[in-house]
Amino acid sequence: MAQPFPYLLLPSIWASRNRAQRRERGDLLRAVMFGGIAIAVACAIFAAAFWIAWQLADYAELGDYLLRAGLSWLFLTFLSFLAFSGVVTALSTFFLSDDLRLLLAAPVPSYRLFHARFARTLVHASWMVVVFLTPLLLGIGLARCAPLSFYALAVLTIVPFSVIPVALGTAATLVLVNVFPARRARDILMLMGLFFAASIVILLRYIRPERLMHVESLPDITAFFSTLQSPITPLLPSFWAGETLFASLQGGRDFLHLAALWTTALMLMVGVGAAYERWHFAGFSNAQEARKARFTRLHVLDRVAHRIPLSIARRHLLIKDVKVFLRDVSQWSQLLLLLALVLVYLYNFRVLDLDRIPYMGGVVKNVYAFVNLAMAGLVMATVAVRFVFPAVSAEGQAFWIIRTAPVSIREFLWSKFWIGLVPILALSEVLTVAANELLGVDPFLEIVAAVAIVFMSFALVGLATGLGARYPRFTADNASQVAGSFGGIAFMVMAVLFVLVVIALVGWPSSVYLFYRVRHIPLDASRQAQITASFAAAALVSVAIWWLGMRTGIRALQEP
Repeated sequence: MAQPFPYLLLPSIWASRNRAQRRERGDLLRAVMFGGIAIAVACAIFAAAFWIAWQLADYAELGDYLLRAGLSWLFLTFLSFLAFSGVVTALSTFFLSDDLRLLLAAPVPSYRLFHARFARTLVHASWMVVVFLTPLLLGIGLARCAPLSFYALAVLTIVPFSVIPVALGTAATLVLVNVFPARRARDILMLMGLFFAASIVILLRYIRPERLMHVESLPDITAFFSTLQSPITPLLPSFWAGETLFASLQGGRDFLHLAALWTTALMLMVGVGAAYERWHFAGFSNAQEARKARFTRLHVLDRVAHRIPLSIARRHLLIKDVKVFLRDVSQWSQLLLLLALVLVYLYNFRVLDLDRIPYMGGVVKNVYAFVNLAMAGLVMATVAVRFVFPAVSAEGQAFWIIRTAPVSIREFLWSKFWIGLVPILALSEVLTVAANELLGVDPFLEIVAAVAIVFMSFALVGLATGLGARYPRFTADNASQVAGSFGGIAFMVMAVLFVLVVIALVGWPSSVYLFYRVRHIPLDASRQAQITASFAAAALVSVAIWWLGMRTGIRALQEP
């Protein structure tokens, strides 16, 4: 008797069950931390949605218009996200998954294999959207006192709304893989996704919703609403989903748009299934093509490395790490997104009009200088846990070559440290100095922040390198798994605590010095000693964390 397609999903379910039953070090800490963060985020989304829907209810027709447009914008954003996520996920589940060779050789009908793969793609691509929409729609429904039918229609709306973009993404993947090799298509899609995410952020800054808070910009509100309405079209599933839920909020029924969602989803499922049977095997054959190693012949890198005053061993370790980094598009392309976010971050300081605050503009600017320093520290910690912490684990199963090579563990780990320190220090200094210049903070605070960034960079990069060597995961599939391990979480906790301690040790003496200087009060000897001791303590804490982190990592790797 032939088994239905859910039978093909059992290996994934059993693997998840076995992983949940198997206890590893750090599982409890990871569950508590991520569970707490997830609950806090869900509560924040629910509270924000409830408050906005509650406030809009006081504006009658205008509030209904804004809520209706907001739902359409919300589903339009998720439509774009699901479409791209469907393309990337389908590339992995349909063409790059390790179990495909076994499944394609098994006596399984192709349509059942398609349904199983598509169900897996749908779950992986849409779970985040569903998790986000649940507290949001719950908050809107409770604020508007929606009937129980609203929540039932919400489920009936989200299911076909998720299927449509994922099916379109799967169809696009079939076309791409038959044109390009699957691994090259993944790199292209990764770049497209990063540019898309950066474009969304830049678009939000271009719209400038903060204009609604300025009285002098009231004549421009009509143009602002026109901008909101421009991307909303009745031909998109996002419009159908928004109209269905808005009608249910009002106590009505919009079966026309609900039927449009379901019929479109079913039609796409049938069409993509037929395309799968026709073109999947040819695309899967193309996916077996090996990647071309272009960067191994990057002679410019060799010439530049030979001009750096390094030992022969460190020079070749540098060349190896840079080439490995450049080969992985998922690694270096994320720096493009980071650069876009940094530019938007600096632009926010550029348009921040603190001079509108009478008598307090200078004080607020100086406070923002420390906020900027804290943000730069958190950015350093995030970049370090993503790129520096997995550096040792990135050696993978080839780490035995390092152990048997004529290179000491100390030299190997210090090479990882310097490779991570230079770009992180440069990024953090540019971010801090540029933001302080745009804010117009006191020159004394600019110098203090620039020096503090240097000490914090050494400490955070040293801590990330050391803990990465102390808790390596050589069997991890990618760097994200290493960053989310017990060692990565421990590093982030210690990094956040370190940043807070440094901000306190640097902020208190700086504020005291500025207070005395503004009041034209001379500093006595005891106050000068306290200020000096506080700055010295910040420096000593940074140096201690740097030294202890590297020492711990070297000792861990030297253990047999």
